[in-house]
Amino acid sequence: MAEEGYLVPQFHFEVSWTGVTIVCSEVSGLNSEIEVIEYRDGKSNSFYPTKRPGLQKFGDVDLKKAIFKDDQHYLDWYTKVATRDEGGYRDTVTIILKDENHNAVGTWTLENAWVSKFDMPDMNSTANEPAVESITVVCENITQEFNQ
Repeated sequence: MAEEGYLVPQFHFEVSWTGVTIVCSEVSGLNSEIEVIEYRDGKSNSFYPTKRPGLQKFGDVDLKKAIFKDDQHYLDWYTKVATRDEGGYRDTVTIILKDENHNAVGTWTLENAWVSKFDMPDMNSTANEPAVESITVVCENITQEFNQ
């Protein structure tokens, strides 16, 4: 069990959706925002509007990973969305942050997620790094849970 004040490193995580678990090099864009509604009644004596919470929005999540031979998980999901696959292109994405003992520390769940963008790798004959592809996933809700 983690002591209070224990810092969890951000580099050990796992990403999965139905039938697929991938090794990503980066996950970014996990965020949520509540829009502000400003309202001022015409009969109000105040010069300042009241502020109230509006719709909740969720950021686009970018998943980056190196390309491995015979690994087409990103392309397969993107193709399902592009062709409006009747089998369903929406999925639940789970991102699990792990500690040094490989135990789950935190879990983010992206509900009704689908791929909105697929970036193929840049090619450079003088580079000495792996080819990296990425997808942008949009979702309708993000839930977060931390293990005690």
